Amino acid sequence: MTARIETISIQQARKLILHSQRAIPLKKNGSSIDATLSVIEHLGYIQIDTISAIERAHHHTLWNRNPHYNYSHLDKLVSNKQVFEYWAHAAAYLPMKDYRYSLPRKKAIASGQEKHWHLRDENLMKSILNRIAKEGPLMAKDFESENTETLGWDSKPVKQALGNLFMQGDIMISSRRNFHKVYDLPENVLPNNIDSSMPTEEEHLRFLINQFLRANGLGQASEICYLLKNIKSKVSSAIKEMELSGELLRLSVANNDYFALPVSMDLLNKPLSKIKAKILSPFDNLLIQRKRTKIFFDFDYLLECYVPASKRKFGYFVLPILWDGRLVARMDCKADRKRSKLLIHSIVLESHMKRTEDFVIAFAKELCLFMEFNNCNSIMIHNTTPDNFKLVLQGLTNKTSPN
Repeated sequence: MTARIETISIQQARKLILHSQRAIPLKKNGSSIDATLSVIEHLGYIQIDTISAIERAHHHTLWNRNPHYNYSHLDKLVSNKQVFEYWAHAAAYLPMKDYRYSLPRKKAIASGQEKHWHLRDENLMKSILNRIAKEGPLMAKDFESENTETLGWDSKPVKQALGNLFMQGDIMISSRRNFHKVYDLPENVLPNNIDSSMPTEEEHLRFLINQFLRANGLGQASEICYLLKNIKSKVSSAIKEMELSGELLRLSVANNDYFALPVSMDLLNKPLSKIKAKILSPFDNLLIQRKRTKIFFDFDYLLECYVPASKRKFGYFVLPILWDGRLVARMDCKADRKRSKLLIHSIVLESHMKRTEDFVIAFAKELCLFMEFNNCNSIMIHNTTPDNFKLVLQGLTNKTSPN
């Protein structure tokens, strides 16, 4: 049987990706926290990050997809046992309904099949696990007591031991206090009705494929396996089987083959909003795979906070700007919380940006919303490229801002 191949353009591929990512929020019925849960369940994960130049990435990513997002939502969803913390390609919030699909990785780490970066101290791990079992939820600092010297519980070994126990599934994060993790036994964190059975290899592979394509529109085996070890050949085989059975559609984009769920193709008939701009987190699900971002959006992006200051091209914490189906600009900014000012160090428009007058109106509106999201009440713009963009944008933000 010969599989059918459908050819779509780069523009259509971008449209499929953006709709699948819910990059422009859908109108949702129900409560605002239900909308937040819907986003997490659809995307499959929300990356957690500690950088606080602006509001942290997990809040930012959710706010972009749920205009009524509240900072308390994540804590409430964890408390309600509807989401949990574990590892996607990085530390993340994941839907509780997908809990069983975290088990293969935990098993691989516990058995030594997959190596984790923390050093293993089995005695220390056992001691920590026993204390949590006896005393209940504990933080890393709870193991740093007057007995530190005699027990050998230095903060670094403790955190490594906690990391190992967490990654192999012996403990879970039950909550956070001032962003510090609180650990407990899984039976105290998981809901009573959770399916905790180990998925078969076929179930796990199909889950990875379906989840990625539902959230990202189209993809290849290498993208589905991003930062997952020893699984690409198995995913490729599963993709072939699903294609032959009609569960997947093969797409040709710029002479490269991708795969999509047939139902996702209906999204190509759905218009994209051309009047809204979105300021994206560097850790937004849309941007995580930088090679993919370059291929589909022609946007060469590097987060330069990890680059020495002297070698930075665009700035410390640069946020890509989405508008009219493309990534059209990048903004380096910081929330000055003491003065309640959103400081815009620089904004650089991409060379392909032609409709500057239309964009600046949309961007000014979004920038004022972004200012409020960061608990600021004014915007200070320092530099823009081109230079004349600064004056127009500052004028519009002054008019648009409620303050």
